[in-house]
Amino acid sequence: MKILNLYSGIGGNRKYWNDHEVTAVETDEKIAAVYKSLYPNDTVLIQDAHEFLLHNHNDFDFIWSSPPCQSHSRMQLAGRNRKPRYPDMRLYEEIVYLRQFSNAYWIVENVKPYYGELIPATVIGRHYFWSNFSFTAQDVPRPKGFINPKRVGKQDLMDWLGIYYEGNVYYDGNHCPFQVLRNCVHPEIGRQILDCLEPLKMT
Repeated sequence: MKILNLYSGIGGNRKYWNDHEVTAVETDEKIAAVYKSLYPNDTVLIQDAHEFLLHNHNDFDFIWSSPPCQSHSRMQLAGRNRKPRYPDMRLYEEIVYLRQFSNAYWIVENVKPYYGELIPATVIGRHYFWSNFSFTAQDVPRPKGFINPKRVGKQDLMDWLGIYYEGNVYYDGNHCPFQVLRNCVHPEIGRQILDCLEPLKMT
C-alpha cells in the first residue's frame, strides 16, 4: 500500500508497517531527521501536513493523520504556566474533509480532549481515533508516572516503544527533550490498526 503518515513525529505508529511505501510529512526538521534515521527507506517531506493533505489525499491508499494535540489535551487545564487558548480546529477540519472528499482509507488520531467529544470517536487508552473503516486494537499500558520526566525518562520511554535514537530533540518551545517520545502512538497500536485494514484492501 501507499501510506501517507501526516504529522509523523518520530514515527511511533509506523514502526511495524513493513513492506509498504510510506511518505511521512513533518514540519520540524529536527524531528524529521530522527524519523529519517529510523526509517531510511521512507520518503520524508518537511512541509505543512494540513496543507499537504488538502492537495494529495487521493494519491494514497491509507492516510494516518495525528494533528498536534497540545490545544486539545487535558493538560491544557493544568500547570501554572499554561495560558487558555482556542482548541485548534484543524483537527476537525481534516475529519470532515476526509469524510467528504477522500477515496483513501484513513485514520485521524488525537488525545482525549478536555472539552468532551465533538465528533464520535473510537477510544483506545489515551487516544481518540476517527476513521472510515472498522478496526479494533488493544491499548498498551503506559509506564507508571508517564508524564513526569523525573520518574519516566528518555530511556524508559524508548524501551516502552522499542524506538531508539541518539541525542535530544526540543521543539516548539517544549523544554522536555523526550516529549517527542510521549507524543508517539505506541507501535503495537499502529500495527493492530493496519492489520485490520489490510484485508479490506484485498477485497
